[in-house]
Amino acid sequence: MLDRLFYEDRDVLLQDLHTVALLGYLGVLFVLALLFSHPLYLLAVLAAGALGVAAAGALEKWEFYLKFGLWMALLIMVLNPLVFHAGKTVIWQAGPVKVCLEAVCYGAAMGVRLLAVLTVCCLGSATVHPDKLLALFSRFAYKSALVAALATKMLPAAARDLANAREVLQVRGVDFEAGSFREKLKKHSWLFDILLVSSLEGALQIAEAMQARAFGSGPRSCYRRELARPRDAVCLAASLLALALSAYAKASGSGDYTYYPRLAPLADGSSLILLLGILLALSVPAILSWGWKHWPCLRSKI
Repeated sequence: MLDRLFYEDRDVLLQDLHTVALLGYLGVLFVLALLFSHPLYLLAVLAAGALGVAAAGALEKWEFYLKFGLWMALLIMVLNPLVFHAGKTVIWQAGPVKVCLEAVCYGAAMGVRLLAVLTVCCLGSATVHPDKLLALFSRFAYKSALVAALATKMLPAAARDLANAREVLQVRGVDFEAGSFREKLKKHSWLFDILLVSSLEGALQIAEAMQARAFGSGPRSCYRRELARPRDAVCLAASLLALALSAYAKASGSGDYTYYPRLAPLADGSSLILLLGILLALSVPAILSWGWKHWPCLRSKI
């Protein structure tokens, strides 16, 4: 199950983008998810993120994130009306406890924001190659990038070792679901003993490999082979356009929404046009990915 949280090579356009262009796209999605409070704009950011996840071929990974996110969103929707009573439209009341329509809608909007943020995180874990990311940041923070590189390598390896150890013990007749709580705890402690030994062996192998490559013996060399191509310029320009339109929507008040004391009208004509423009700009990487996959001519040109 933990393997779903890490990067997998799927040969899709989003994974083939320049790291700066990809981080720009993900950063704009993340900022917009936190910037807007209008429910339609939050839904647009969530929809754009979902399109990106589908273009990255990571729907199975997204399902794993949604299982957690939907429960959290539901919890927000339930708790917010119970603790905040500033709304004027009461839909249920029992003594001093009342539930207002405005609080329910605000909780639902915050649930959508949570899902949008989780979707961006899912998209980032599915498309950003850890080595490319750390190679980019190693130019500015060499030691921190080294520690992060070792950590990102260790976590998938630890998850894989844990799954292998569990499978080997099950083949040898260990049933992790049988017995009392104390017996189950003892069986799972065997897994962590094996994981500790394999992690120490892995650390020793990494140290030997770094020493064999003369790590720390002199000035660090750097070889750059990540090229900037037309696809990167298109995706980065679309992300910046979406950010500019969002800044205008926020400045003009179209991206804000009044929940209390009564719900404001959802949107007027100009606000919907602005919303459509932001959604189209955010969807450009996903649309380009679809064309890159189905049209070899486009794939060769970008």
